[in-house]
Formats: sequence, C-alpha cells, structure tokens
Amino acid sequence: MAEVLSQSQIDSLLKAARSGEMDLEATKEKSGEKKYRKYDFYSPRKFTKDRLKMLGSIFENYTRILNSRINGLLHTTCEIEVESVEEQRYYEFSNALSEGDVLSLAEVEIEKKPQQEETPVLFHFTTSLMLSMMDRLMGGDGNLGMRISAGYNMTDLELKLYESIVKDMIQILGNSWENYLDVDFKFRRVETNPTLVQLIGVDETVVIVGVSIRFPNVSGQMNICLPGMMLTNIFGKITSGNQTGRGGGEDNSEEIMGILRDSQLELTAELGRTTLQLQDIYCLHVGDVIDLGHAASEPVQLYVGGRPWFSGKIGTQNDYMAVKVVETYEDHGRREK
Repeated sequence: MAEVLSQSQIDSLLKAARSGEMDLEATKEKSGEKKYRKYDFYSPRKFTKDRLKMLGSIFENYTRILNSRINGLLHTTCEIEVESVEEQRYYEFSNALSEGDVLSLAEVEIEKKPQQEETPVLFHFTTSLMLSMMDRLMGGDGNLGMRISAGYNMTDLELKLYESIVKDMIQILGNSWENYLDVDFKFRRVETNPTLVQLIGVDETVVIVGVSIRFPNVSGQMNICLPGMMLTNIFGKITSGNQTGRGGGEDNSEEIMGILRDSQLELTAELGRTTLQLQDIYCLHVGDVIDLGHAASEPVQLYVGGRPWFSGKIGTQNDYMAVKVVETYEDHGRREK
C-alpha cells in the first residue's frame, strides 16, 4: 500500500518545488512515465508501420547475408544486427555528417530497369569501423591503436580499399529483396565531402536503416539512406504484384497444365511375375521358356512412374507388340502391388 504523506510533508514538497530545489522533470522521469515522440502535423508520415516492419525484415535478412560475406572476406567473426528503421527528413541525416565522412552512392534497378530519375541510395560507415576493416583486409588484426579524429580524411589508397569493400556489400543487398521484388543495387561512386554536395532534397522523406557491426576489438555503425520516392515505387510494384497474384490463379492453370503435358514419364507394362532360384537362372540358355503364371488372355498392369494406373490386354499393332488400355484406376481404388 502506498505511503500516505502528512500535511507537513506535503507543505515541504510544495515549498521545495517553488524554490527550485526539486526538479519536477527529473521526478517525472523517475516515476517511470512513458515518453512519446511528438508528431509533426506539418510533415506527416509517408510510410506506415507495416511498411517499416517489412523493411526491417528485409534488412535483417541482409545482415545475415552480409555477416557470412564479411567473415569470408576478412577471415574473422563479427556480429551484425539492425538497430533502427526510421522515417526522417533528409536534413536530419545530412546534419549528422561531418566534412571527413565518406558516402557511397548506389543506383537502383527495379525489375531489370534502371531508375534514371531516381535519387541514389546512400551508405555511410563509421570511419573507425572502415579503417579497421581495411587493416584486416591487408592482413592486420584490425586494432587501430589510436583514436580517430572526427575530421579524419582518407588517403587515395584508403579510398580504393574503401570502394573495394563497399562494392561487395552493396551488390549483395538485392538478394534480401528476392521474396518481394527483383531489385538490384549497383555501386556508383563515393563522395568524400558530402556536406558540399546536395544529393537529395533537404525536405525529402527518407528512411534511415541503422545497422551495428561489432568486431572483437572495434564496433561501428552502417547507416543506409533510402529515398522516399524509390520506396514508393517499390511498394507500389509489390502491391500490384500481390493483387495480380491473388486473381491470376485460374488464368495460370492452363499454362501449368501445358507444362505438365510436355513432361515425360516412364510407362511400363508388366506381363507377369515369377520367382526363380539362382541355380535355375544360372542354367538358362537362349531359347528357354520361363512360365510367368499369367494367361495371355488375362489383363496386364500398366505402371506410370512406378504406380499402377491402367489395366490392358496384350495384342499387336502394325506388327509390333502392344497393350490396349481397358480400365483406368481411380485414385481411391488404385490397385497397389
């Protein structure tokens, strides 16, 4: 049961609040009240929670693919996980960049069609993380041994290594979209001073995917900036594809049956069965007769794919032995040997 305060205790609390000795905001935080992010009605959200959740699952699949690729490339183990998928304005992403940061630009092809007018996808990596990966690529242990300054500028050699690593990481991104749409990502170029280049409109809606990468001796962040227009086109194609798939089952049935009709199956006619001892088989010669215990007038079994489907009678057709189909076995009454 909660403790009941006396009148003197209440008066002392009010006095402390008026004099500023007690921080009411800190008291609210300690009380465990849940904080909510204010909604900006001037910039309404463009993507629903379901869309962001879909992106989250896509990039979780990407982290699994990326994990195995990095482990094979750098011969080490690392932990990669998606930390956040948030819709923002581009200026929120660009304001967090400094002059020494390097951005990688990637082009997008949707269903093998280049999106010429689309803004590029941006990849940003923590400088210390990339330098550690470069060191491992060159045979080192990835331990930088010093703190990297905020304005660190990469050399030409480091930029070449940077491109080599990032190209591989961008090309495999399309594999994580296979369950939804055929999307390919291709490396375009790097920007060594993104603060001076207007890559995307300042107020344009983007989705920022934050991915953490942790090695035994260093950790960092990979941020992927997905333009809103590109995502709108992708989601539109996914939606139209799903609607077409729901109503197209009957239309595809004839095509499926056409493929099945062209398939090849082994058809076998069984004239009869008998059992012989190995000694009898060893003594067989050309011209000997084996009694199958089956009269010529009795029907024979026809097998399709090793299962009995028909019964028929033995005869001749154009001087060739043939079997005439007499009966078709139904599924519920198909005879098993």
